[in-house]
Amino acid sequence: MEPWNVLLVSHVIAALFVLAIGPIQILRRRRDRIHRTMGYLWVAAMYYVCLSSFWIVTAGHFTWLHGLSAFTIVTVTLGLVSAIRGNIRSHLGNMIGSYIGIAVAFAFAVAVPGRAIPQLLAQDPATAAYIAGLVVLSVLVVFVSLKRGGSAGASSGSKDQTPSHFLRV
Repeated sequence: MEPWNVLLVSHVIAALFVLAIGPIQILRRRRDRIHRTMGYLWVAAMYYVCLSSFWIVTAGHFTWLHGLSAFTIVTVTLGLVSAIRGNIRSHLGNMIGSYIGIAVAFAFAVAVPGRAIPQLLAQDPATAAYIAGLVVLSVLVVFVSLKRGGSAGASSGSKDQTPSHFLRV
């Protein structure tokens, strides 16, 4: 089992953050400032999860998860570029595909005995629940803060300057 260290802990927390933000981004109908801001946070966290994975190896060897990380870096980048260029269909496909990829990686990380997360769940479930709760709470705080910031800005007379190509789905 990989010993818990700062890299592994930050990798797991960022992955949980990505997993928590994903459904909000996918299921929310409005593609507004909140979507863009949370999307940039999601992309940054995805890059961190993927890049940090290359320093998390078992017995000095890469696994298929590292291949998934490399592929995900490409798909997240394509999704980001597609959004900037206004190609929403490509953006949607790449981002949902990237989310599915990290969900599969998470399922593998939780289900395979001998990996760090199942060990933590078996040895200290309270800590695992506490960390997961903090991640979900942080996502909710970011979302509510953005939501309140948007409504406060709207009441003061400023208008969200969302380009029309970001509103099409």
